[in-house]
Amino acid sequence: MSKRMSLGTLLKPKQEQKLQEPDQYRVVLLNDDYTTMDFVVAVLMMVFHKDEMEAQKIMLDVHKKGRGVVGMYPWDIATTKAEQVHSLARQAEFPLRCIVEKA
Repeated sequence: MSKRMSLGTLLKPKQEQKLQEPDQYRVVLLNDDYTTMDFVVAVLMMVFHKDEMEAQKIMLDVHKKGRGVVGMYPWDIATTKAEQVHSLARQAEFPLRCIVEKA
C-alpha cells in the first residue's frame, strides 16, 4: 500500500460541537376583575396542558397574588402560547392578559 494519500481521503480532525440551551422565558398570567376562574383553568389545561389540580393552583396564584407563572419555555414557544391565551380570551370576550418575561 502506498504511503501517499490522495487529497480526497484527508479528514479534518473531529471538532467537538457544543450545543447551547436556548434562553428560557416565563409565561405569566395576570389577574383582572372580569375573567372567570373557570375560564382561566380551561385555558391552562388547553394551552399549557396542565392537569386540573395544577391549573387550579396556578389560577389561585393569579387570583390571590395578581399574577401566576405558568411555565418556562424557549422564546418561540412562550410567545406562541401567550398569543393563544390572548386569542382564546378575545373569542370569549374576557380581558385575560399574559406576558412573557426573560427568566
